[in-house]
Amino acid sequence: MLEEVERWLADRSWSAADRPLDQLLERKRAAGTTVSVVLPALDEEATVGEIVEVIRRDLIDGLPVPLVDELVVVDSGSTDRTAEVAAKAGARVVHRDAILPRLPALPGKGEVLWRSLLATSGEIVCFVDADLRDFSASFVSGIVGPLLTDPGVEFVKAMYDRPLSGAPGQGGRVTELVARPLLNLHWPQLAGFVQPLGGEYAVRRSLLERLPFPVGYGVELGLLVDALHTVGLDALAQVDVGVRLHRHQDGQALGRMAAAIYRTALLRQSRGHLVRPELTQFERGPDGFVPHTYPVDTEERPPMAEIEEYAVRRVA
Repeated sequence: MLEEVERWLADRSWSAADRPLDQLLERKRAAGTTVSVVLPALDEEATVGEIVEVIRRDLIDGLPVPLVDELVVVDSGSTDRTAEVAAKAGARVVHRDAILPRLPALPGKGEVLWRSLLATSGEIVCFVDADLRDFSASFVSGIVGPLLTDPGVEFVKAMYDRPLSGAPGQGGRVTELVARPLLNLHWPQLAGFVQPLGGEYAVRRSLLERLPFPVGYGVELGLLVDALHTVGLDALAQVDVGVRLHRHQDGQALGRMAAAIYRTALLRQSRGHLVRPELTQFERGPDGFVPHTYPVDTEERPPMAEIEEYAVRRVA
């Protein structure tokens, strides 16, 4: 590990308990900073309601100064009751396609996160996945905390244990098999991040609006690498928020995720184009193995600061 990364681990890795809520509320009141929380959601009726309820109960309602000013669920086309459950729990629900309607929406999580910048106004934007179970408000307060207390910090990732089938530390298979080797070999300054692909992170809007967004699974790696090149390692940080429980995907879905992440890394290495950005996987059928070919996410949205509607809104 680089000496620079060892120093960073000592200086820029914290626990959520290091910044009590009272301290954060006082800093927020003094600075007048606004915070938006965004939950990208697709068919998450089983979990999104509890997440919204916890954030409202612990970080909005009944506080002298709410830590969270905006709580928005961006629904990317759910076929279940995700939107209804989220709204009933107290979130503002916006459909992905209603944001920037002149641009046809592309499938993918990164597309939803990118569009959410137009649906929110907070100076700090906090992303939280909508499939978390046994959710704790520290997932939000923990990663927002450094941005409220340290003006030199611009991008904060959550770190946590990810158990798999009850076994500690066995979750995050794409992280360990794909993302971590890529980062260590090509961007060794980012080797200290425990959960580089985690979906829980808080970022200053002034940075987010300058970054391109991969539209699919590569968004977390892409934002992290681009943030490093834009503001430097010392502006990045991570906070331990405990344990993350969520729905795990099957091996083939993880393969598609891995391909998109690898593609995102390749683009950032060379900004070139693959000849055949597809991934073929196999499933056994009655007559043997059947190939299934999927496109690999290759689209990226430009920095939001370049979008006309965003610029007009800021002037207004």
